[in-house]
Amino acid sequence: MALPLARPHRVDVLIASVSLLCGVGLWALGLHAQTDRLLSSTWALIPLSVLACLSLVRRTAPRFALCVGTLALAADQFTNGNLASIMMYTDIVYAAVVYGSPAAARRIPVTTGLVTVAVTIGFLAWFQKPEAVLIGVLTGVISFAPATTGVLVRNHREAAEAARLRAEQTALLAEMDRVQAVSAERARMARELHDMVANHLSAIAIHSTAALSLDDPATSKDALAVIRENSVEGLAEMRRLIGLLRDQTGDLEPSAAPTLAALSTLIENARTNGLDVTLDDTRSPDGPKLPAPVELAAYRIVQESLTNALKHASPGRVTVSLTQRPRALTVRVTSPYGDPSGPRAPGSGAGLVGMRERTELLGGTFGSGPESSPDGTVWNVSATLPVAPADEGADA
Repeated sequence: MALPLARPHRVDVLIASVSLLCGVGLWALGLHAQTDRLLSSTWALIPLSVLACLSLVRRTAPRFALCVGTLALAADQFTNGNLASIMMYTDIVYAAVVYGSPAAARRIPVTTGLVTVAVTIGFLAWFQKPEAVLIGVLTGVISFAPATTGVLVRNHREAAEAARLRAEQTALLAEMDRVQAVSAERARMARELHDMVANHLSAIAIHSTAALSLDDPATSKDALAVIRENSVEGLAEMRRLIGLLRDQTGDLEPSAAPTLAALSTLIENARTNGLDVTLDDTRSPDGPKLPAPVELAAYRIVQESLTNALKHASPGRVTVSLTQRPRALTVRVTSPYGDPSGPRAPGSGAGLVGMRERTELLGGTFGSGPESSPDGTVWNVSATLPVAPADEGADA
C-alpha cells in the first residue's frame, strides 16, 4: 500500500498535536482507559504515538491510516490504554469514510456494523451476562458510529457539490441563452436597419452621383427632389427604428411594421428613383389574411430586391410577383442582369444574407442568382414563405 508523500493538512497537524498532548497528559495523571493488562501503562504511549502520526495522513491516505490504526488500537488493548488513542481512532474511521474512495465509503459502515454485532454476540456468549452487551455498545461507539457519521457528512458534501455543479451549469446555460438572444436581436436590428435605410441611401447615392456628373440644371433639380424625398423618408424610418429600440414592451416587431398593403407605395417610390417596376399580384382580395411576420418578411424581401436592382441591375424592367398557395406565399423579383450603364452604389452583400435569414426564420426556402429568360439573362430572387402549419393545410 503506497503512502503518498503529500504535505499534511494544517487541520490534521492540529488534530494530531492536540490529541498527542492530551494523551500524554492523561498518561502523566495516571488516567487510563482500562486496568489489569499484560503490559504496563508506559507501553500505551506507543499506540498513542502511532495513532497521532496516522492522524497526519487521515486526509491524504485514509485507507492506510485506517488499516494501521486498527492494528494500533488492537495492540492498545494489551496495555492500560489511553482515552486519547480511542478518540483518535474514531476520527480516523470517520476520515476514512469522508475522504476515502466511494467503495470504501460503502464498505466501512457495513464492516464496522458487522464487527459490532459479532463482538456483541461473542462476548455475550462468552460471559453469559447482560453486561457483555456494553462491550458491543462500546465497539459500536468506537467504530460504527463514526463510520455512519462519515457517511452522512460525505452524502451532504456530495449533494452540495452536485447542487453547485447544477448551479454552474444553469448559469452557463443562462449565459449561452443570453448571448444567443443578444446575437439574434442584433441580427434582427441589423436586418431592420439595412432594409429600412439602405433603399433610401442607395437612391440618394445614385441620384447625387448623377447630379454631380451631368451639367444639366433640370436633371440636377430632379435629382435633388429625389434626394430630398428619400432623405425625409429615410429619416422617418430611422426615427421609427429608434422608437423600436427604446420601446420597453418587449415586442418582437414594431407596431407600425409595414405590410403588403404598402407594397404599391414601395413600387411607386422605386419608380420615382428611376426603376421600371411592374407588380404582378395574383392573390385574391378575399383570400385569408397572412400572418404579420410573413407580410413583414415579404415586404422586406421586395424592398431589398428593389434596392439591389437600383444599385446593380442593367436598364430594363423589374418584375415583382406574388403568388399565394394554400400553405405558402411565393415572392419573386426579377431584374435585368448585366453591367449597369449609369452610376451605381456600392454593396456589402448583407442584403442577400438578410433576405435568407428572414426566410429561414419562418421555415421557408430562399434562392437567388442569374437565370435565362425569353428577355435574356435576369437576376432572380425567389422566397417561399409558409403561411400555415402542415397539419392545418392537410385538414384543409
